[in-house]
Amino acid sequence: MIGQMRAGDVVLLTTAASVQFLRPITVRMIRELPDRHTYDGWIWIDCYELNAAGDAVARRELFVMRGGVQLQAHGAAPNKPRPARRQPIRRGPVRVG
Repeated sequence: MIGQMRAGDVVLLTTAASVQFLRPITVRMIRELPDRHTYDGWIWIDCYELNAAGDAVARRELFVMRGGVQLQAHGAAPNKPRPARRQPIRRGPVRVG
């Protein structure tokens, strides 16, 4: 379980944080939004979604379970494996007409 999150913290959100993260995302914290009413153990966060290079690509407000938030190495987005490169399909000549 993660305690109070601070601006700049990089966290990984998976289905442990919410079912909406079937595809995990990495975010950089801007702040928690404590003035919003939530269920016990849940929080609203204001954050930037990061791409694989660690660049901010979208600002988001997310509703997550505090216990499912995974703190990453300070200030760095985790290295994500690159998808396997597809080989081009080789086809023979096509007859027209």
